[in-house]
Amino acid sequence: MIGIGLGLIYANAGEWIIHKHLLHGAGRRKGSFWSFHWHEHHKNTRTNDHIDPCYQRPLLGWHAQSKETLGLAAVAIAHAPLMPVAPLFTGTLYWSLWRYYRVHKRAHQDPGWAREHLTWHYDHHMGPNQDANWCVTHPWFDKVMGTYEPYAGTEREARDETRRARHRAKKAARKAADDATS
Repeated sequence: MIGIGLGLIYANAGEWIIHKHLLHGAGRRKGSFWSFHWHEHHKNTRTNDHIDPCYQRPLLGWHAQSKETLGLAAVAIAHAPLMPVAPLFTGTLYWSLWRYYRVHKRAHQDPGWAREHLTWHYDHHMGPNQDANWCVTHPWFDKVMGTYEPYAGTEREARDETRRARHRAKKAARKAADDATS
């Protein structure tokens, strides 16, 4: 039974390490395979109030969602040899990979759900510091590593939302004016 607990800890630590060092570290370099995360996923999320349109597309294709899925599959394959010797650990890791994909996808299709159920991940994308809150499924390792920074429900979020609402209103007014002159 210890394999289940170790699998959960290992999976959460893996989320933190991979997100921080691969997706944000190597991912900031445009030519890197991991650049989809910073240059596509984060850009989409900030532009669309936490929605990433890639999660509305079919999984087949070469975009952020399919690259993320490929990475998760690679982690699963790399750990497959452990199944005979540590089945509970490996099974928990596989469940954690599936859960990661499922909740991450939902978070970027339903921002209200994300803000309520994955607040730390919402904070990662919408807060002022996108180099914090690395975990997606649980904030455990962010708390252990000191990288947990609350944003949702703070005064800062309220000010930022007011600013974003003004920006959206101006954008809608410009579009309406352009449509009226067309």
